[in-house]
Amino acid sequence: MNTQETVVESWSMLHALTPEDAATIGAMRKMLEPHKGEMQGTAARKPFDDIMEHTPAAAGVTYKADTVGGVPGWWCRPANARSAESVLYLHGGWYVWGSALAYRSFVGQIAARAGVATFVPDYRLAPEHPFPAAVVDAQACYGGLVERGMRRIALAGDSAGGGLALVLLSLATAQAATGGQVPVGAVVLSPVTDMTLAGPSWEDRAAADLFFTRPQAVGLLQAYLGEHDRADPLASPLWGNLAGLPPVRIHVGDDELLLDDSRRYVERAVAAGVDAKVDVWKGMQHVFPSGVGRLGAAASSLDAIGSFLTERLTIARAS
Repeated sequence: MNTQETVVESWSMLHALTPEDAATIGAMRKMLEPHKGEMQGTAARKPFDDIMEHTPAAAGVTYKADTVGGVPGWWCRPANARSAESVLYLHGGWYVWGSALAYRSFVGQIAARAGVATFVPDYRLAPEHPFPAAVVDAQACYGGLVERGMRRIALAGDSAGGGLALVLLSLATAQAATGGQVPVGAVVLSPVTDMTLAGPSWEDRAAADLFFTRPQAVGLLQAYLGEHDRADPLASPLWGNLAGLPPVRIHVGDDELLLDDSRRYVERAVAAGVDAKVDVWKGMQHVFPSGVGRLGAAASSLDAIGSFLTERLTIARAS
C-alpha cells in the first residue's frame, strides 16, 4: 500500500485524489454541470456512444464483429491473448443506451492489460426489450463462450452492465451445481446493484455527481423494469444470494450517486464469505476509468483491473 491509499475497512480501499486529477475534474465540472441529467430516453443513445468513443484505443488490440450464443457483439483481442480463456464484458448505459461498437476502445484497454480476448455483446436494450431481455442475452452469451471451449471465463462490466455481470455471476455459480461452469471471478465498475435506489449516496452524493440525477435514473430504470419488483435479484444483485461466489472486485468513484451500490454489495458479499473488495477513488466520477489518457486514476484503476483478471485466470489455469 502506498501513501495515496487508505484502508477504510478490510474490504474497502480509498485512493487519494492527486492535484493533477483534481484540476482535470475541476475543468470537467465547469463543462458538464450545466448539462447534468439532460440525457433522457432513447434519444441519448448517440450522445452516449459519442462519449464512450472518446476513449483511446490500446496498442496491439484488434477488433472483430462476431455472434456468440446468438448475441452479436465485438471481440477485443490483444496480440498476446491466451487460448481457451476470455472475459465477457457487459457494457453500461442504464439498460437503455450503449453499444459494443462504441465500447470497443475502452474494453480493449482492459483486454490489453489482462492479455485475454474480451467479448462485448450487444444485449437487447429497453424500452424495446424490457427486463429480463438483458439477463437472457447475458446468459446466452456466457453459454456460447462455454460451447466454444472457453474453459476459463471472467466477467466484467460497468454501470448497468456491471450490475448485469453480478447477476450473471450469481446465476452461473448457482447453475454450476448441475454441471455448469463457474466464472473465475468478476470485476465491475460503478455497478447498478440496487434498483430500489435505497443507498445513502443517492442523497449525499447528489450534488457531487456530474452526470446523473435521481429523477433521471428513475425514468431510465422504469423503461427497463416497468412495474416489475425492483428488489428482484435478477434486476438488483444486491438482494440475491451471494454465498459461494468467486472473487469480486469493484472500482467506483467517491463522487457518484452509485457509490453505495458498490459499498453495500461488497459488504454483503463479504458477510456471505466471498472474497470481495471495493476500491473507492476520491474525487472520481461514474466509470472514471474510461477517462484513461486524461486521468491518472483511470490508468491506475485499469492496471489494477488487469492484474486482478490476470491473477484469477492464472490461478484457474493452474487448478
